[in-house]
Amino acid sequence: MTTSLQRPLLLVGCGKMGSAMLSGWVDQNVLSAGAAIVEPMGADQFTDNEALSLHGDAAEIADDFDPEVVVFAVKPQMMADIVPDYRRFSSSDTLFLSIAAGTTIKFFEKILGTDAAIVRAMPNTPAAIGKGITVACPNAQATEAQGALAKILLEAVGEAALVSDEALLDPVTAVSGSGPAYVFLLIECLAEAGIEAGLPEELAQRLALQTVAGAGALAAASDDGPAQLRENVTSPAGTTFEALQVLMAKDDGLQQLMTRAVAAATRRSRELAG
Repeated sequence: MTTSLQRPLLLVGCGKMGSAMLSGWVDQNVLSAGAAIVEPMGADQFTDNEALSLHGDAAEIADDFDPEVVVFAVKPQMMADIVPDYRRFSSSDTLFLSIAAGTTIKFFEKILGTDAAIVRAMPNTPAAIGKGITVACPNAQATEAQGALAKILLEAVGEAALVSDEALLDPVTAVSGSGPAYVFLLIECLAEAGIEAGLPEELAQRLALQTVAGAGALAAASDDGPAQLRENVTSPAGTTFEALQVLMAKDDGLQQLMTRAVAAATRRSRELAG
């Protein structure tokens, strides 16, 4: 159940993901105590909201500002330069929530202090339209209530889950973080296969896109699992059956390719995390 923060929120970075989250918080009335946004490029879409104050950098934040949560929504490569500006808030009971891929809890503890309450989260790009899935991991200093608060904030852009083992965020990154790219590739490949089979390009692309979008919506709405839904479409010795003989081949089918892809992405996530 959605609740409101008792103290202001501080959002650092208001790009695509940050602005999507902020829109969700505003729509769900989470920010009853207001919020400050630090975004050098500006956030014009929020200038009319009197509960939000916009700032170009951390130096513009008042000395007595006491945020309940500081959300880092900037690119991972920018973190080392940006995070130190917010260490001054780590002496209070403030929660730090990061949505930067590959940036570890240890990284934040080194800068903010080992007493800081930190939650590391891995969202994915469908969060931009409120259809994301985010997995988050609190550090040992984050209370149960702070973990629950982080989950509420993340649910503003889709579903969210908490895990206690930070190592799980590497395969999470490989499955859901990178996963939208796999689906986009599926759309590309399905459309190209349709063109090769004789369909006009525009029709092939339209069929591929809507088929993937519709199948995903059906899977989300159905009580049946994906295996059952697949079987529902597959008539014995029919057209779908013939196609699945290729896609489900034992040695070089889609499952083998996907398993290798996720393993590669997981390995790279661990490498980037150091």
